[in-house]
Amino acid sequence: MSLFSTLRISSSGLTANRLWLDTISSNIANANTTHTAEGGPYRRLDVIMAPQGQSFAQAFGNATSSAKQGVEVVGIAKDSSTPRMVYNPNHPDADANGYVAMPNINIVTEMVNMVSAQRAYEANVTVMSTAKSMAVKSLEI
Repeated sequence: MSLFSTLRISSSGLTANRLWLDTISSNIANANTTHTAEGGPYRRLDVIMAPQGQSFAQAFGNATSSAKQGVEVVGIAKDSSTPRMVYNPNHPDADANGYVAMPNINIVTEMVNMVSAQRAYEANVTVMSTAKSMAVKSLEI
């Protein structure tokens, strides 16, 4: 594996994890949004990642080969579960029974996902730094 392929793979991980962090922050910021442009409460977003340029079965089959390609975001899925109903008859978006449809966002889950994304981002930065220092050391020889 060359220096540049290592940097390319790590940069794809940085890009994917940055987008994952962006969606998590959007989920946390809209945890109490009851009215969106599409109508209804905000729907939780989730990033779908896959190996770059190949299916999961191909990537699994190539797990021991040197044909690693990195990761890419193949989509951002919206949560399709029913919204959480909260009784608040004074809210402007309350229905006739006094219930407000709230987003299905669990802050604890979002925080756990944020720590995972942060750790993955840091791991990719460490790989890039290590590859760079190895290249510099090899030039000193």
